[in-house]
Amino acid sequence: MENDTKTVQTGREHIDPASIEVSPNAKLMLILAAVVAAICGGLYGYDTGIISGTLPLIGDDFRLGATMKEWVASAILLGAIFGAFAAGGLSEKFGRRNTTCMVSGLFVIGATACSLAPDVWSLIAARFVLGLAVGGSTQVVPMYISELAPQERRGTLVTMFNVAIGLGILIANIIGFTERVNWGWRPMVGIAAIPAAIVFVSMFFMPKSPRWAAENEGMKSAIIHLGRIRTTKRAIRREVHTIRENAEGIDPKNRGWRGLFQPWVRPALVAALGVAFFTQCGGLEMMIYYTPTFLNDAGFGASSALLASLGVAVIYCIMTFLGCMFVDRIGRRRLMLIMGPGAALSLVGLGVMFMSHPAPGSVGAYMIVAFLLLFMMFNSGGIQVCGWLLGAEMFPLSMRGQATSLHAATLWGADLLVTSTALSMAEAIGLSWTMWFYAFVNLASVIFVFFFVPETAGASLEDIEEALIEKRFRPTPGNTRIVQSDDEDAEAAA
Repeated sequence: MENDTKTVQTGREHIDPASIEVSPNAKLMLILAAVVAAICGGLYGYDTGIISGTLPLIGDDFRLGATMKEWVASAILLGAIFGAFAAGGLSEKFGRRNTTCMVSGLFVIGATACSLAPDVWSLIAARFVLGLAVGGSTQVVPMYISELAPQERRGTLVTMFNVAIGLGILIANIIGFTERVNWGWRPMVGIAAIPAAIVFVSMFFMPKSPRWAAENEGMKSAIIHLGRIRTTKRAIRREVHTIRENAEGIDPKNRGWRGLFQPWVRPALVAALGVAFFTQCGGLEMMIYYTPTFLNDAGFGASSALLASLGVAVIYCIMTFLGCMFVDRIGRRRLMLIMGPGAALSLVGLGVMFMSHPAPGSVGAYMIVAFLLLFMMFNSGGIQVCGWLLGAEMFPLSMRGQATSLHAATLWGADLLVTSTALSMAEAIGLSWTMWFYAFVNLASVIFVFFFVPETAGASLEDIEEALIEKRFRPTPGNTRIVQSDDEDAEAAA
C-alpha cells in the first residue's frame, strides 16, 4: 500500500496522490480517442481509393486526355508530401490533438471543393488540398495514438489507423463498383466531408497527448490527461516518472531537425525510414491503383477486373484488421519476417502466370487472381501493418514531430514513385518482369528488417529512447528486442 500513498514528484512539482483523478470511463475514452483519430485513416483510404471509380466519369465530364487524368490522380499524392512536412511543425507547436482537428477540417474543405469543382484545374487544386489533409493525417494520427496508448496495447491501437485505411479503400471500391452510374462522380467524392466533419467536432472533446503536454504545458497538465485514459493511479505515477525523465533537461542540440540527425538517433532513422520505403515500394499501392489495368492487359473483361480489384480491397481490409489484433502479441519484426517471403513468392508466381498468357476462364486465369490475392494477404498483413506504427514509436520525444513528418513524407514520396512508374515499367519490360522486380523488392525488405529493425513490441516509448541513447537499438544475434519478454528473461537467467 506504500506505493499508493507516496507523493508524485514531477521536477520541481510535488503532487499529492489524492489530487490525481482517474476517470471511471478511462478505458472507453482511450478506445474512443483512438477510433476517432483513426477515422482520418479511413478518409485517406477513401479519398485515394475513390479515384479509380470516378476518374473515367471525370474524364468524360471534362473531356480529359491521359495526361490530365494523371494530374487529377497524382495531385493528392503531391499534396500529401507537403502535408506531411507541414503537420510536423504544427503538431509540435499546437499539439497532436489540435493538429488532428486541423487535418479533419482540411478533409471537409477538400472533399467539398472536389464535389463542386467547375473545371479540371479547380478539381486538381481541391485534390491537392485533400492531399495536404491525407499527408497531415499520416504524420500526426499514428503519433497521437502512440502517445496516448499504454505500451502493451500501442501496436493494436496505432494499427487501427491501418484498419481504417483498409475500410476506406473497401468502401470506395464498393461505391465505385455499385453506384458510379446512379450517383455520378460529384457525390462520390463529396460524401467524405461528412465523417471528416464528425472527426473535426469530436476532437475538441478528446484528451491531449500526455507526452506533448508534459513538454509544453508541464507535468500537471500531463497528469490530468493521463487521468482521462489510464485506469489506475499506480499506472499514472509509473508513466509520469518515465515521461518526466524524458521531458525535462533535454539538450537543445537533441531537439527538432537538429536532433533528428544526431549520430545516436541514426539507427532509428535508418530503421523507420527504410521500412517506410519498403512499405510503399513493395507493390501494394500499385495493386490498389492498377489491378483493373493489369488484368485488362492480361485479357480479363472489365467486369472481372473490377471484381478482382474489389477482392484486393477486401483482402487488404481483413489482413490489416488481423494484423491489428496480433501485432502486439506476435511482434512487429517477427510479423514482417514471417509475411515478407510469402509476398515475394506470390509475386514470383504472378509473374510466371502472366508470362504463360492463360485464356480467360482457364485455370491459369484463376491462378493469376489467386496469386494476386495471396500477395495482398502477405503484404498487407505484414509490412503494411508495421510501416506506420514504427515511425510513430521509434523516435525520441524531443524530435518526434519532425521525425514523423520525415517518415510520412518518405511513405508518400515512395508512393508517388511507384504510382508514376508502375505502368511505364509494365509497358517497357512486360507484366512478368514487373512482378519479378517487385518480388525482389519484397525480398530486400525482409533482409533489411532482419539486419536493421529491432523488436519494439512490449517496450514503452521511453524504453526505445533509452535503447538509442545506450547504443543497443540495432538487433544483434540473440538480442533482437528492445525489452526482453518474460520468457526471454527466464532463458537468459538459466
